[in-house]
Amino acid sequence: MASPSDPTSLSDQVEELLSHTGPLPIVAAGDPVLRRAAEPFDGQLDPALLARFVAALRDTMHAAPGVGLAAPQVGVPLRLAVVEDPAPVPDEIREARGRVPLPFRVLVNPAYEPVGPARAAFFEGCLSVPGWQAVVARHAAVRLLARDEYGRPVDEVFTGWPARIVQHETDHLDGMLYLDRAELRSLSSNQAMAERWAEPTPKRAAAELGFELPEEG
Repeated sequence: MASPSDPTSLSDQVEELLSHTGPLPIVAAGDPVLRRAAEPFDGQLDPALLARFVAALRDTMHAAPGVGLAAPQVGVPLRLAVVEDPAPVPDEIREARGRVPLPFRVLVNPAYEPVGPARAAFFEGCLSVPGWQAVVARHAAVRLLARDEYGRPVDEVFTGWPARIVQHETDHLDGMLYLDRAELRSLSSNQAMAERWAEPTPKRAAAELGFELPEEG
């Protein structure tokens, strides 16, 4: 058996995934691939295979639907993710969460660092933890360093909801799930979210479920 770091094995794994029609199967929490740091991308997939894989990740993200998807979430331990958010939300949510459209991006070997001390806390979910959401306090702004799918450098500051998406997907590549950063007293089923907490901010949820939010500003 080839080792996980063998580029041939990764290439074969991706080819096998792409041999099936339809969205790629999403790995659920409990699979070790989600708990290991992903291998930096260094040409393990040739350009044509990388392009096909990126397209499949994007199609899978849309079908889920989600606003980001990391390669480990389809079982491939490579430091690669896709993000995209058309942000079809009401104005009050857009204003409260800073949820503005995020065009499709491919993040290769991403890393982020905070910009300023501000943090924002909102309910967050994950395609690999279906059926649940929890409040996560994240940096309100981050500087992202990465490459795109063509190897071009990315050095960009993200704020609001796009910053949250970037942090969430990059965390996946470090073997971290959003629950590791979440306020677990906030953990809510999707049904509870729809019936109780479908509000622009989690202030009422914090008061009624008994957890603290970071100070604003």
